[in-house]
Amino acid sequence: MLTAAEVDRPAAGPGQVVVRLAFAGVNYADTYHRRGMYRGGHTYGVEPPFVPGLEGAGTVAEIGAGVAGLAKDDRVAFCLGQAAYAEFVSVPAWKLVKVPDAIALDVAAAVPVQGATAHYLTHSLRPLGPGDWALVHAAAGGAGRLIVQFAKRRGARVIATVGDAAKAAIARELGAEHVIPYREMPFAPEVRRITAGRGVDVVYDGVGAATIAGSIASLAVRGTCALFGAASGAVEHVTPMELAEAGSVFFTRPHLVHYMRDADEYRARLADVFAAVADGSLDVAIDRVLPLAEARAAHEALESRNTKGKLLLAAGATRA
Repeated sequence: MLTAAEVDRPAAGPGQVVVRLAFAGVNYADTYHRRGMYRGGHTYGVEPPFVPGLEGAGTVAEIGAGVAGLAKDDRVAFCLGQAAYAEFVSVPAWKLVKVPDAIALDVAAAVPVQGATAHYLTHSLRPLGPGDWALVHAAAGGAGRLIVQFAKRRGARVIATVGDAAKAAIARELGAEHVIPYREMPFAPEVRRITAGRGVDVVYDGVGAATIAGSIASLAVRGTCALFGAASGAVEHVTPMELAEAGSVFFTRPHLVHYMRDADEYRARLADVFAAVADGSLDVAIDRVLPLAEARAAHEALESRNTKGKLLLAAGATRA
C-alpha cells in the first residue's frame, strides 16, 4: 500500500545534509520495495512502514557537523539514498554531488540511478568496445535509452527490443542499428539472424521473467547476461547447465550499490554521467512529472511498461 502521509522533517546528523527536494526520481526498485521483493535483504532491504525513493535533486537546507565542501542552497543530487518521496530528506554528505549549472534540477533528479546503472553496465560489468554486439531490452524506457547511448559512445553495435512502433523510432534515433518489436516476433531467433548466427556479447536485461530465456539464447559463446531488473516479474531459476549449453555463458544479477562502493567510485561514476548530460552527448528524456501526492499513480504508470523515459515526482507538492 502506498499512501501520502505527514511525517516529521528530518534533521542533519553528523556527516549528513538535509536536502530540500525539488524532484524525486521514480524507479522500478521503488516498486520492488513496495511489493516486498527486497524485504529481508541486506543490500536494499527495508521494513514497512517506510518512505520510498532512492534518488532526487534539490538544494541544501541544513548541514550537519563534520561536513565540508557544501553550502546552504547549493544545488545537489544523489542516488542510493532513502525516503526521497518527500519535501525534505537527510542524505549522507558523501552521496551528494553538486549539479552543474547547465543541468536543470528535473534532469538532475532523473539521471542518477538510471544513468549510473547504464554507466556501470557498459563501462564496468562488461566493458564494451568497438565492434561488440549488445542487446538492450526496453530500449525506449528510462534506463534502456541511456544504456543504448552509452553503448554507442563506446563503439558497440546495438540491437534493441521495444514494445511498439513509437518506441522503435526512439531506439533508432538513439543509435540502435537493429530494432526488434518483441510483441510481433520472438527476439532470440532474430538476434541470431542479425548476427549471422553468432549471438551478442552481452545482454542488458531489465525486464526479467518474460525475457530471460531468450536473453540467454541470444548470447554468443562466453557472452554475458546482465539481469539488472524485473519489470515483468522476478526470475526464479537459471540452472548452471542451461548456461553451459548456451555456450559457457556468464550470468549475473548485479546491484548498483556494488558498483558505487565508496565515495571515490560513487562520485567518479556520477561525474561521468553528469558530464555527458552537460555536454549534450547523453540525452535524458522525462516522460512526465506528477505531484508527490500522486506517487501511487506514478508506480502504476511505471508498472504498465508504457512509459517513454523517466517518471518524476514534484517533491514540493505533498498535498493533493
